[in-house]
Amino acid sequence: MVENKAIGNTPISLTTSKWKRCEHRSVAIIGGGPAGLMAAEILSQAGVKVNLYDAMPSVGRKFLMAGKGGMNITHSEPFDIFLSRYGSRLAYIKPMLDVFGAEALRAWLKDLGIETFIGSSGKVFPVDMKAAPLLRAWLHRLRVDGVSFFMRHRWLGWGDDKTLRFLTPEGERTVSADAVVLALGGASWARLGSTGEWAPLLVQQGVAVEPLRPSNCGFDIGWSGFFADRFAGQPLKPVQASFTDSTGAEFCQVGELMVTANGVEGSLIYKMSALLREQIAATGTALIYLDLAPGKDKQFLIDRLSKPRGKNTMANHLRKQIGIDGVKAGLLREVLSKADFDDLLRLCDAIKALPVKLLAARPIDEAISSAGGVAFEALDERLMIRSMPGVFCAGEMLDWEAPTGGYLLSACFAGGRIAGLGVLAWLQDEAK
Repeated sequence: MVENKAIGNTPISLTTSKWKRCEHRSVAIIGGGPAGLMAAEILSQAGVKVNLYDAMPSVGRKFLMAGKGGMNITHSEPFDIFLSRYGSRLAYIKPMLDVFGAEALRAWLKDLGIETFIGSSGKVFPVDMKAAPLLRAWLHRLRVDGVSFFMRHRWLGWGDDKTLRFLTPEGERTVSADAVVLALGGASWARLGSTGEWAPLLVQQGVAVEPLRPSNCGFDIGWSGFFADRFAGQPLKPVQASFTDSTGAEFCQVGELMVTANGVEGSLIYKMSALLREQIAATGTALIYLDLAPGKDKQFLIDRLSKPRGKNTMANHLRKQIGIDGVKAGLLREVLSKADFDDLLRLCDAIKALPVKLLAARPIDEAISSAGGVAFEALDERLMIRSMPGVFCAGEMLDWEAPTGGYLLSACFAGGRIAGLGVLAWLQDEAK
């Protein structure tokens, strides 16, 4: 039994008796990530025959990779703050999360046998912190409900007769279905299946697709060889990062980032990656300011560094007086001229606001997620492509982005649910 829900202003009654007319209908779902699997659950529980196709040897590969360091499934913060994480696409994501938000997701996980807890940061995790048990339990439920899985089926688009074309180890295969859910992911981590190869297939059908771009990604800076060789792979923490783009949008937050051979990455950079990416696209560079001593004001630094240093080197003086050493001291040397480094006031100014110029986002395949995708304007409130009745889209292949912290998965789960409900409503309308 599937609960009653509504999509936009369209009421959807999902009692079993209402869906008798949808029995013996078949739906093809292309993509075995969270969005595709959630759509499969909604449809199979309503008695629809579901065939799920994926190009990889097994489903949920990116989902499993995302859980390697601890499966952050969603976030517990207040709903209005939660929604704000979706930036300019908030209005489109809100109806999905109204139907299936963080609390509903946790309840669904509990029903699946997966207990969750709220961490100190407000992030929500399975008790065992792992993604694999969750995926195993979910796939078992789907198989019991009759979902059929077809692996190593790479979608090639539509044939002249509107059948679905797949490339399989045995050659090309065509499939017919009463409705289709596309849940093909974005374009990051191609080795796990998110290749973005679907984009031109939809553009050929006249569907508006925004260019796919890296999100939650690192950025190139162009370190000197000495700095990169010595400090790549080292965390820079705690620091406060500040950024204001050309429109006046501001970011200022304390956290940590990681120095890489090419530039910087890490949670603090990911949180402002959308702003940084767009600023670089508009002006060629993005200038951030790093406070290397958050919590200590400039006068404190001046007072401490004004003390006689005796035979201590400046490196030892910085370490002993204000705790600046290692990668932080190296970064000051990398960015400042010798004259600025030797001038006490200018050095203290730099410690509180070190200018670091970002040159380019790292390639999309290195990103955690991607921005761009199928434009929401091309979809109706059920996530059906307006120009292609019976074809629905869900998940990261839609034009939205969010920072890490459970927001990406939350919207994928919710979007898959909306697409599944939308297919049911459409099948019901078609059967009248």
